[in-house]
This record gives sequence, structure tokens and C-alpha cells, in this order.
Amino acid sequence: MKLRPLADRVIIKRLENETKTASGIVIPDNAAEKPDQGEVLAVGPGAYDDGVLVPMTVKVGDRVLFGKYSGQAVKVDGEEVLVLKEDDLFAVIEK
Repeated sequence: MKLRPLADRVIIKRLENETKTASGIVIPDNAAEKPDQGEVLAVGPGAYDDGVLVPMTVKVGDRVLFGKYSGQAVKVDGEEVLVLKEDDLFAVIEK
């Protein structure tokens, strides 16, 4: 996949949710909640503030938290990814 986000946008791949509960009940796809975690696949150069480029604080490979309904879902090469602004991210998950 070759996407290059513009300005302060990031491309994120959602992480898969569990399809079973702790007790072993299988959750069908249409009843499962959207995951709110993902991996950053690409980042833009940053946004300009008063003519000065403000660099991005996330990098490719970071695991991040975001709102369940944040961003715009797009399909690229048969794979669904999210395009979000950096401001829509809540946190980076440290390993």
C-alpha cells in the first residue's frame, strides 16, 4: 500500500478485537464493537502554525488509541484503513 498522508493526517490500521468472550461465547461480526486501537501505517509531515511546520508526535509503528467513530474509513488494495487527523488521537500505547 502506498499512501502518503498530507499535513497532520495519519493512516491507521485497526487492531482486531476478540471474537470470543472470556466464557467462550463467539461474538458475530455484526454485533462486535469497532476496535478503538490501531497501528500507525503512515504519517504526514505535520501542520503549519504561523508559517512554521509543527512536526508530528506519532511515528510509523506506534500503537494508538482513538474514538470508535473517529476518522474516515477507506479501502486501499482491498484493505480497510482509517485516515485521521493527529488531533483525533487520544494516546500512544507504550510497550
